[in-house]
Amino acid sequence: MKKQQVTGLYLVLLVLCCTIIQAFSQTPAASPKPAPKVVASPPKATTKKAPSPKPLVPTLPQSPDSSDAAPDDITKILKKAKIFNVLIRLMKTTEIMNNINSQLITAKTGGITILAPDDDAFSNLKAGFLNSLDEKQKIELVQFHILPEFVASNNFDSLANPVQTVAGKDPERLPLNVNALGNSVNISTGVVNASVVGVVYSDNKLAIYKVDKVLLPLDFFQKAKPPALAPTALAKAPKAAKENTAADDQDGDATPADQKKSAAVIIGKPLVSVAIASLLAVPMMMWS
Repeated sequence: MKKQQVTGLYLVLLVLCCTIIQAFSQTPAASPKPAPKVVASPPKATTKKAPSPKPLVPTLPQSPDSSDAAPDDITKILKKAKIFNVLIRLMKTTEIMNNINSQLITAKTGGITILAPDDDAFSNLKAGFLNSLDEKQKIELVQFHILPEFVASNNFDSLANPVQTVAGKDPERLPLNVNALGNSVNISTGVVNASVVGVVYSDNKLAIYKVDKVLLPLDFFQKAKPPALAPTALAKAPKAAKENTAADDQDGDATPADQKKSAAVIIGKPLVSVAIASLLAVPMMMWS
């Protein structure tokens, strides 16, 4: 009896197990999750930096490095170049050197550009020329080489002619015209034609360029106007005529009484003459 119960229980468990296995086998297998789509990002556009404009004026081999020279010490910069001894002496004797240094220290905007002739340029001047200049002319000569603005080496073509200098902007006395063409920068003063041949020093406030000639102002060679000629005797004639006219006008303005008086005097003079002649004629008739 017990064996039959155990066997029945075993069969029940076996059927139950088969039912469970069959149920699991009929359940569809879960489909694998799709792989996430990878969206390809567009390639980054590579922006090429535009090349900086090429300077019109080349840097000189002997130019001091901007990091080695203080922009507020013009003397140190020019001395390091070793070819501007005459210009240094002129700037010191006229005290313009101190003025420029002070301006560079205090100025927050703007700047200064110096067109610096080297010693060879000064040696090509006429013998004794610098000594013939008075103090005022020496100051004007140095100021004529200084522009009251910073001009980069690639911006000479942006200057408007005539270019203003520290000496002033007078197209008749102090013309300074700059012509930038290709890789050359030419300067004309009405007396000399010079060229900018190199950069001596440049930062954001001060630029110094070497020029191959001394820039001579035109007014150094303009002749003084002759004094006006004194008025001649012919020039005074109209005045005399004017006085006569005034006298006639005065006669016209005379009163009737004055006119009668003048007429009496005019008529009376001939009568007196006739009377005197008659008196003289009577004795002559008696003697005859």
